Amino acid sequence: MGQLYETAFRRVLFPAYESGLRHRGTLSWLDRYEHDQWMSSEQVAQLQWVRLKQLLEHCYREVPYYQKQWQALGLVPDDIRSMDDFARLPLLTKADIRANFEDLKAGSLRDKLLYKATGGSTGEPMRFGYTRESNERRHAVMWRGYAWADAPLGTRSLMLWGAGVGNLPWKQRIRERMYHAAFSRRVVNSFPMSEANMSEYADAIDAFRPKVLLGYTGPLIRLAQWLLDTGRRVHTPRSFISCGEAMHEFQRDIVEKAFGCPAFNTYGCREFMLVAAECERHEGLHVSSDHLVVELPKTADAPVEGETGEVVVTDLSNFGMPFIRYATTDLATPAHHECSCGRGLPLLKRVEGRVLDAIHTPDGRILPGMFFPFLFKETKGVARYQVMQRQRDRLDISIVRGPAFDDDSLAFIRHEIHKVLGDSVQLHCHFVDDIPLTSSGKTRLTISELQDQPVH
Repeated sequence: MGQLYETAFRRVLFPAYESGLRHRGTLSWLDRYEHDQWMSSEQVAQLQWVRLKQLLEHCYREVPYYQKQWQALGLVPDDIRSMDDFARLPLLTKADIRANFEDLKAGSLRDKLLYKATGGSTGEPMRFGYTRESNERRHAVMWRGYAWADAPLGTRSLMLWGAGVGNLPWKQRIRERMYHAAFSRRVVNSFPMSEANMSEYADAIDAFRPKVLLGYTGPLIRLAQWLLDTGRRVHTPRSFISCGEAMHEFQRDIVEKAFGCPAFNTYGCREFMLVAAECERHEGLHVSSDHLVVELPKTADAPVEGETGEVVVTDLSNFGMPFIRYATTDLATPAHHECSCGRGLPLLKRVEGRVLDAIHTPDGRILPGMFFPFLFKETKGVARYQVMQRQRDRLDISIVRGPAFDDDSLAFIRHEIHKVLGDSVQLHCHFVDDIPLTSSGKTRLTISELQDQPVH
């Protein structure tokens, strides 16, 4: 019965609603993107370039912010003849967007924009505008990426997600429930998760019996670890999709042991929705380069060795409030091979974390935040942790201890951190019963609250 409904939803119900009733082009864009993914890498790059040139010419004609900026630089779109030329354009930051909100809107589309805000997990939320067409395209790219994880449109899914704060009107609550039910999915609020109620989340999986389990990485991994620690078995989904933050390889092992299914990494943000996702071969995350331009310029906070850089994104479809070379403050590493799946979309080797979560010392050292997952993976008895830096000469580490934690564990942590940071930073370890999620329902492993650290 479930399979029959999923097929009917994909082929009849959703097309009737999305294309017929709402007159949206999501499904036609999905057809287009599903075709484009099988082009060669050279064809994808050419398609990306054509769409980028169209966007740049539109910005030059219609968007005051870029008109002023490029005029000051003595540039016109014809001067940008290659991706190297494009990479010399200035970055766009959240501060730039807040300061130039109206000037970033295209003149002919400013009255037709939809609006969203970022979660604000690293500070003040940022509002931004986008067109109806770009919204349709973003959803199409998302459904394409989820299909790589054997979770196409309409698949029975349980989402461990964040619920909105406050009390929604009853009509809106009913409408949302009906909407999710139509998609064969159930949303479970991850915000109140604790050791005391973990069994309720396991019960929800058993009761709903989803084919796909997806949601915020931190709470899902916490549930997976609880399942392993307690020996509790739950219904086995066919795939697990990690969203909202990077899933490290040791965490993938925890998930796959706990749930008995393959785990898939995704990378996205509210500004663009899905940016990259793993396919069934697990050789990296395919970048949606037929929809976005993703660059990885090196930053002061990136590791000295290797090619890790800041994720800089240009949305090729949002002509209403275009973001040209938007600095996400995330770090990622490129891959240089083509995936054996045959898709021409390039790969990220991994997403590392946030630029702003690097640790800075008084003597000028910079330690990328991704150091800590590797450290604590090798430390016995650490159930959960969070690293906080509020001043350059002090590091506070909150640790939830497991049964195996002992004096040697603490000595190991201190030794390894002093080895990379030297003696200029005081280390303070705090033993806690729990580590709260952020206001947007995520787990931030490393947090820097320094206001004067360089970003670019």
